[in-house]
Amino acid sequence: MMSTRFRFPDAVGRGAATRRDFLQQTAAGLGGALLFPEAPAVLAQVSGGSDPFALGVASGDPDEQGIVLWTRLAPEPLALDGIGGMKASVVPVRWELAADERFSRVVRRGEVEALPQDAHSIHVEVDGLDADTAYFYRFECEGHRSPAGRTRTSPAPGAMRAETRLGVVSCASRDAGYFTAYRLMADEQPDLVLHLGDYIYENAARAGSPRPGLGGETKTLADYRLRYAFYKTDPDLQYAHAAAPWVVVWDDHEIVDNWASEQPRRGLSPAEHLARMTAAAKAYYEAMPLRRSARPAGRYTQLYRTLRWGQLATFYVLDTRQFRSVQGCGDGTHADCAARLDPARSILGPVQEAWLAEQSRLAATRWDVLAQQVFFANFDRTAGPGESYAMDKWSGYVPSRDRVLDMFGGRDRQRNLMVLTGDEHAHFAGDLRRDWKNPESPIVGSELVGSSITSGGDGADRSPAADMLFQENPHLRYHSSRRGYIACTVTPTHWEAHFRILPYVTRPGAPRQTGQSFVIEAGRPGLTRA
Repeated sequence: MMSTRFRFPDAVGRGAATRRDFLQQTAAGLGGALLFPEAPAVLAQVSGGSDPFALGVASGDPDEQGIVLWTRLAPEPLALDGIGGMKASVVPVRWELAADERFSRVVRRGEVEALPQDAHSIHVEVDGLDADTAYFYRFECEGHRSPAGRTRTSPAPGAMRAETRLGVVSCASRDAGYFTAYRLMADEQPDLVLHLGDYIYENAARAGSPRPGLGGETKTLADYRLRYAFYKTDPDLQYAHAAAPWVVVWDDHEIVDNWASEQPRRGLSPAEHLARMTAAAKAYYEAMPLRRSARPAGRYTQLYRTLRWGQLATFYVLDTRQFRSVQGCGDGTHADCAARLDPARSILGPVQEAWLAEQSRLAATRWDVLAQQVFFANFDRTAGPGESYAMDKWSGYVPSRDRVLDMFGGRDRQRNLMVLTGDEHAHFAGDLRRDWKNPESPIVGSELVGSSITSGGDGADRSPAADMLFQENPHLRYHSSRRGYIACTVTPTHWEAHFRILPYVTRPGAPRQTGQSFVIEAGRPGLTRA
């Protein structure tokens, strides 16, 4: 039986195995199959291998007593039927959770059945654990042992943690480049990773892509399963999943570009769109470390939820796709669209808005954090006189955004509002104001928009076009079109945001750089350059 062990330090620089050690150990535990996934011989080895844990392991959605552990059995992950080389039979899988990386102090173990109707994916919800505690986990099946993963529970409800590290990521097209940013983010040893959508891309690879992958567009359940498997054979993504628990939510490309509720896209009939949504929702659940409450019922998936991190923070994970009103004026960017001012329209839908309002009233933590998908702040995209707005963003749903700001900008108590955003394929930082046209208007909170992991290719530094963005939107404080992620350090007194950038992603091995850092002081809303 193969064994894979590794050590993550409790803090940067305190004795531990390096990232390279971990990758070497992981590769050894997988028969070396995933170390260089671009080599044709290795792809053949992955497809024809016998290790059922070729897609790695993951954990997610921690609370103070438990965690979700995930894996999916797929000895031939790139098999075109999407079922990973598995037979249509139930397979018993054993799991262990330990207090140490050597698994000498196992605190929980059990056995679950991997079912063919779920593509042999496994979601183990472990309860009865200690709060704010790191654990290690692994799986065993038919003589094989999975790589080990590190996870942790959230702090107890009354505990104020002195410091928490977050990784904020989104938008990873495997065709567009290498997932180096995932690895670099994991090397910073976050306590929690927030993935804000576009985990996969449903569209076919473009000609000349630096990492050409699967051809064709995802349409069927088999297509979506295969696309997730293709992404999950990436060693940097596996490394990041094994490093910390993830909280995930989808955006559009997990289904189809700019989808909105049940409105058909790309010329699909209503029946075709519904079938595609149903297939995509099932494949997403099978591929993610989600709780059973997120298991889809047809095309519907319960993804909006709260995660409380003791007294330090409440994370409101929002779904801006599934319940929104259809984009106004035919989607796209429009200079004059009355629909965006219609109070009857909502980007969250009435039920989710009511839920958020109630959750915001109940929360009493130091930081209120909206983890969501699309640009929240006002964003005028026309230089000079006149205005234009992208209808797919919150600026296409102005009253809906105003209602959310009212939830967290009341005068009953000081709220420390942070909005974390993906989708844009660029870094932005900005303040959230009551009156966007008045630079003296009170600041309600701040928004941190993370660039893509790879989508859009290498990108570029700030351009003259970016200067126009700042002239038209004075609440914006930073912009970069380089790829990367956001590393945050959250304390009771302040929030640090470090915008990490990579000089390139179209070839491997890019170094980590910092484009800009900001500090937000609790009780004093607004960004300050560090």
